[in-house]
Amino acid sequence: MRYIWQYDNWTDFHWQADKLIDPLANARFCQGSLLSKVRCFDPAQQSSAALILTRQAQAEIMIEEAVKTAAIEGQILNRESVRSSVARRLGLPTAGLTYDDRHADGLVEVLLDAAANYDKPLTAERLKSWQAALFPTGYSGLTHIRTGEWRGCEPMRVVSGPIGREKIHFEAPPAERIEDEIKRFLIWWEESRGNTEGLLRAAIAHFRFVTVHPFEDGNGRIARALSVIP
Repeated sequence: MRYIWQYDNWTDFHWQADKLIDPLANARFCQGSLLSKVRCFDPAQQSSAALILTRQAQAEIMIEEAVKTAAIEGQILNRESVRSSVARRLGLPTAGLTYDDRHADGLVEVLLDAAANYDKPLTAERLKSWQAALFPTGYSGLTHIRTGEWRGCEPMRVVSGPIGREKIHFEAPPAERIEDEIKRFLIWWEESRGNTEGLLRAAIAHFRFVTVHPFEDGNGRIARALSVIP
């Protein structure tokens, strides 16, 4: 069996536009409805109390995103730790929020950087800094991992089953291909900006990134952070 990345044209994606028109239109309608409600709050006309309420609403969205993103990877973050981290970064009152969790801080930092600095160039160094922020101790659980750099030469495999009878479901490209694959990804990222429907672009970006799996850990969380960048 060949994996998708073993085909020369594996990044040449095609899709059935007629099948996507309705779901994309529905998604855009919901986004537009939400955006129109947000725009009702004109910062120039808001009181300081109203501004705090607006930021608190933004904070709740960020908290939910961070908690759910971590949960997908099997990492259960304390919601109050995430709330404390978000509040500090958005300048919200932190009275009573004394929780401190470096992993929560790292994930919130990545998500906020992706959302707030969406217009900054996406570079290999930025991706590496995000991954390093996710693992401030250099450990994933009890395992020491490479942080702030691409994974090493050990095969990156998705397996299941007991030891000795593992079933390999997927194997990522070898380490020597990562640099080239990421360069191609970053070129596509810039060229597709404004030229590919946003939700489709987010889906393609997520799929390409997790297929290459450039880091020892944190790939899924970084791929989801990319999806918030327009």
